Amino acid sequence: MRVLVTGAEGFLGSHLAPFLATAGYHVIRSTRSAPPNFDGVHAVVHLAALAHGDYSEDEIDRVNHRWTAALAADAKAAGVSRFIFISSIAAQVGPFSNDVQTELSEPRPTTTYGRAKLAAERALASTGAPYTILRPVVTLGAGAKGNIATLHRIAALRAPLPFGALRTKRSVLTVNNFNSAVLTVLRSENALNTTYVVADPEPVTLGALISQMRAQIGRRAGLLNVPERLIEILCRSTGHSDAWDRIGRPLVVNPAKLLALGWTPANEAAGNAAPEPVQNAR
Repeated sequence: MRVLVTGAEGFLGSHLAPFLATAGYHVIRSTRSAPPNFDGVHAVVHLAALAHGDYSEDEIDRVNHRWTAALAADAKAAGVSRFIFISSIAAQVGPFSNDVQTELSEPRPTTTYGRAKLAAERALASTGAPYTILRPVVTLGAGAKGNIATLHRIAALRAPLPFGALRTKRSVLTVNNFNSAVLTVLRSENALNTTYVVADPEPVTLGALISQMRAQIGRRAGLLNVPERLIEILCRSTGHSDAWDRIGRPLVVNPAKLLALGWTPANEAAGNAAPEPVQNAR
């Protein structure tokens, strides 16, 4: 099966393309210098988007919304049998929520990026292309950008960090589990014309995440038990309320629907396991 991956040079695409190739798919990598060509393509995984950078609202909407809709329409006209759109949990919710998020949660994006992704989802459904929408949470892995890159830089500091007392949990997604989620919906006819939130089944605290990152570079956790309230006051008083929303408030996503489809996210020990080859791949 020939699978076109847009955004193949980005963080997720650079992991997904070789993963699908290992699974037995003929992967066609679409990058900025190699625009999409649907000749002989059976499925599209659309990753390309504007995310991290100083972009205008119109630029974000043009690329993340309008181009997605046009691409899906072109794919349908070319006879592509599956259009997998990698949206974002930002299409559904802001940086925190007191309610556990599922596919049934009412979409309430709070950013230009999230609103453009939601508009793209709705436009995609209206094109008539056979689609699957994935809404992943923040994803961990080599080459991650944005908040995860910042967190890695913080974890790399030699000083103790004041996150030991934070008990708020947030959902994350390892890039290996992202890859297997895409493979699951790619293989399943039951995934057509539906939406899935994607997150590792167990949410984590910030302290646990920092500890894992430091362990990977051979360091002790070095976490101080500074009271949550003190960290919140410090964040808000220094104009970093947005940072507190992302480290001190919850965002838990329940992927039960994807698990019911057959997704089997790997644990840490099995995180690098290769997928089973696809039957009769071309």
